[in-house]
Amino acid sequence: MAAPTPTPQVLPVSNPQSTITTTVTTAEQQPPQPAVRAIISYFSDSLRHSLSHRRPWPELMDRSALAKPMSFSEATLRVRHNVSYFRVNYYVVVSLILAVSLLTSPFSLVLLLSLLASWLFLYLLRPTDRPLRLFGRTFTDFETLSLLAAASFFLLFLTPLGSLLVTAFTVSIALVAAHAAFRVPEDLFLDDRDSTQPAGFLSILRAAVNAPPVPPPVPSRG
Repeated sequence: MAAPTPTPQVLPVSNPQSTITTTVTTAEQQPPQPAVRAIISYFSDSLRHSLSHRRPWPELMDRSALAKPMSFSEATLRVRHNVSYFRVNYYVVVSLILAVSLLTSPFSLVLLLSLLASWLFLYLLRPTDRPLRLFGRTFTDFETLSLLAAASFFLLFLTPLGSLLVTAFTVSIALVAAHAAFRVPEDLFLDDRDSTQPAGFLSILRAAVNAPPVPPPVPSRG
């Protein structure tokens, strides 16, 4: 009696082209990164990068290095050198004075946050192909920018917010200038880090909003 013939087993073979097509299609269907998250990520990275360049605080507050300048020209040279050396530290001092001033006036803090939110969500974060529509009316970019500029002028010059910011800036700049004029910079040496200027807030926003999308990962063919 003849032995039964074994049935051949069919092994599944994956199609690499189909796998690549499915992976690329899935990657293309992923929603783009929200602009708010991109701005927060970019701003936090820039902030950490800037704070990494700060000088030691004991070096800034060294009382033994304080001396009265002999002339106005000497004070000017000290200010230029110390501002370049302690730039990040001075930014932190100015920011802390502004923060404390705003916390002592909750009404001004609410006005400032409302103004910043209006600029962010009505102009900076709004897609360019989607016009602003409020109260059943469509506003052009020029009209939107004009309304935001008028609101900024009103809040900064006709409310307590403007006087508070001016006072805080004046006190902080005076404090920084006084320290920079009395700090003897003989033991301070600039390095290559001082040539890197920190980015401004608006430039950070624009860079985050206009950043090119991250391309999807290309799957390996192996």
